[in-house]
Amino acid sequence: MTYRGLTAEMITINGDKGTPIQAYTAKPTGKGPFPGVVLIHHLPGWSELYIEMTRKFAHNGYMAICANLYERSGQGSPDDIGAKVRAEGGVPDAQVIGDTEAAVKWMRAQPGHNGKVGLFGSCSGGRHAFLYACTKKDVDACVELWGGGVVMSKDELNAKKPTSPIDLTANLCCPILGLFGNDDRAPSPEQVNEHEAALKKAGKAHEFHRYDGAGHGFFYNHRPLYRVEQAMDGWNKVFAFYGKTLAK
Repeated sequence: MTYRGLTAEMITINGDKGTPIQAYTAKPTGKGPFPGVVLIHHLPGWSELYIEMTRKFAHNGYMAICANLYERSGQGSPDDIGAKVRAEGGVPDAQVIGDTEAAVKWMRAQPGHNGKVGLFGSCSGGRHAFLYACTKKDVDACVELWGGGVVMSKDELNAKKPTSPIDLTANLCCPILGLFGNDDRAPSPEQVNEHEAALKKAGKAHEFHRYDGAGHGFFYNHRPLYRVEQAMDGWNKVFAFYGKTLAK
């Protein structure tokens, strides 16, 4: 069911260590109750793409929130701030977990919420979604789109990223859907296989789909990376997965 009417607004939540950060929210009109989706934006930043996807979830019957994980890096265009953060090596994993936890708590406090929360992230956001679901116990589903850096070598670890997420697989708290392009190198098909093998070994409920003819960012309809058929199928799988894990 789609909801033509929705409300969208900017809010402020108390992120990691109580720091106020902005978040974009969208809710379908109607009585509900509605499941919730917390979007974790990608490395390019709190971009128009993620704002649009937040509304897309509301259109499809989900309350949705996407927090600005780059708030502390200053104000300006998302492209400029995103470039600054990338140059600084990204944001600390612990900070992202704290900010995401604040978004999850906001969602669970909303009237008309059905008590279920799913994570959604792509690129670095896919990695962060998996990392969060392996660190906290307050989400019911995780959608990871081509999470680069889930599998990390020891020489890739640093103060901001002290742990390879794959090493936390045994702690995953919910079912996970993973979508990947076979032409991607971050993660590579080999890393995706390693990721899935760890989930199987840990006995975790998972659903991985790999797409030929698609590389990194194949959902991104504002870039040449976009692959329409693969993205359409991927979105169908996202909503089918959330229908099973969140909508009941």
